[in-house]
Amino acid sequence: MLLSIIVPTFNEMENVGRVSNVVRESMEGIDYELIFIDDSSDDTPIELEQLASQDNCIRYEHRVNERGLGTAVVRGFQLALGDVIAVMDADLQHPASMLPAMLEQVDHGAEVVIASRFIPGGSDGGLSLNRKIISGVARYLSRILLHRIRPIKDPTSGFFMFRREVIDTVELRPIGWKILIEVLARGKSDKVVEVPYDFHARSAGESKMSLREQWNYMKHLFILMKDSPIDLRLYSFLAVGLSGVVVNLAAYMLFVRIGIPILISGFLSALVALFSNFLLNDKITWRDVHISRWHLRATKYFLVSVGGIIFDIGVLDMLFRVFHLNYLFANVAGIIVASVWNFLLNNLWTWNNNKKSSMIRSFDDRSSRESI
Repeated sequence: MLLSIIVPTFNEMENVGRVSNVVRESMEGIDYELIFIDDSSDDTPIELEQLASQDNCIRYEHRVNERGLGTAVVRGFQLALGDVIAVMDADLQHPASMLPAMLEQVDHGAEVVIASRFIPGGSDGGLSLNRKIISGVARYLSRILLHRIRPIKDPTSGFFMFRREVIDTVELRPIGWKILIEVLARGKSDKVVEVPYDFHARSAGESKMSLREQWNYMKHLFILMKDSPIDLRLYSFLAVGLSGVVVNLAAYMLFVRIGIPILISGFLSALVALFSNFLLNDKITWRDVHISRWHLRATKYFLVSVGGIIFDIGVLDMLFRVFHLNYLFANVAGIIVASVWNFLLNNLWTWNNNKKSSMIRSFDDRSSRESI
């Protein structure tokens, strides 16, 4: 089994020799190739040419007038000959000595192996406080926004390995510096394993982190979210729910002003908001799934919503009376439970389609238009 190790470089003249040495020492007895994808403006290409001439396991490509860690790594994927592909940085913050242990996890059935700083035994000690904060925000944002990322403790790791089949026939479109999130979100993997490691301090060169790269990361997350039918449907449902609050309040004020008693106004405004939510969900959230007449869908939606109200009140009452939770927190918990109930039941029953619809397709279906 050939292991292809991809190392993107930008002005890392002082480090590429060190990286090749530690990889060589770590790969004893293992068939591997080390591929540098270089965007440097200094003498790094000269150093790489010398390394490649001395070691048949080393290859490199110098890109002219092209920059970007994500696209560099994808170019490495295209050049790789191995059945298994690894990605690591050139700054020696990723210990090459971890590669055999990661490869062993692949041999045992893992499709993606992530060197993780945030599982027991791992450490991010090599980061400054500022970088720790930035990394933490980036990590949690990805886990909040993308359902396929949520089980992963270190989705922003730059040190990982995967079987080639994970990205076969998948179109990768990374933006910025976090290629692992692209592989996890669009790739075809069911078994992801994280192994702990200590993040090392940079020994030479300068960090490439910038405000531009952070902005690119945010753009990347939202593009992945937009391209994920499951995530997009959930956030659309939540947005419709928020619009229902506005509709409810507006209708309530109108009914009261025209002289309708307050309790009746509250009841009528709730019905108006419920109907408004149904129409918006029908036209936007589940616009691709119209398998029954609209009045049947409306009836199902109403029944699910009544169930949600019962759950909301039940959770609120239990948390407030039995567990003595603050009444506001109890109410929020009830709303969350009711929202989950409403989304799942409406997805499974009100707008259920036994045939795969265009919106419910996974990344695997959507991303298979062309190979990388």
